[in-house]
Amino acid sequence: MIETFASSDAQADAAARAVEQQLIEGLSDRGRASLVGTGGSSPGPVYDRLSRADLDWAHVAVTLSDERHVDANSPNSNARLVRERLLVDRAAAAQFLPLTDYAEGVLRKLMPFDAVMLGMGPDGHIASLIPGSPVLSQGMDPDGEALTAESPQGFGAPPVARITLTLSALLQSRAIFLLIAGEAKRQVVEQAQGGADYPVRAILNQDRVPVRIFWTAG
Repeated sequence: MIETFASSDAQADAAARAVEQQLIEGLSDRGRASLVGTGGSSPGPVYDRLSRADLDWAHVAVTLSDERHVDANSPNSNARLVRERLLVDRAAAAQFLPLTDYAEGVLRKLMPFDAVMLGMGPDGHIASLIPGSPVLSQGMDPDGEALTAESPQGFGAPPVARITLTLSALLQSRAIFLLIAGEAKRQVVEQAQGGADYPVRAILNQDRVPVRIFWTAG
């Protein structure tokens, strides 16, 4: 279930092709497509490749799995990463819907998402569904009605307040792509597949949405 790549470049190439194919299918089937991006170090090279993809980007909507409540120019802003690495070149024509700016009703119109990109923290968190957070129980309800949850400061790195898509929202998608690097994170994924109680377990041990895991040693 874990797809192994010899380098971060090979991982990014494969992930970008997979996401692009999902967007192509959405555009072909419905005339529009939606992508959920993520923050962290792994997606940047994927965004670089996607930004040059020959797609009808004007009919692609992009949002995020989670966002930190920081200044828009902060290096900790996931939206800044998307703007600087994805929404350039051909992909500059895409519509960007930051989680901090749009209500759930707008997000709901994008569902099911054609592609969801996720990273994972060393504690097994996905999006900002972080162990110990007081909104974790609500956010991890696979059948919950809420699409987003607000996590207070004091959790995660950096420990700032955040907004996150819920598990229920993440599962309203056609494909999920998990990007991880390093032996420690591979071990967390393998433990979660075996039933260990990490948030990532919820997407790995479900049968609603196909999940691909892209791993490189780093």
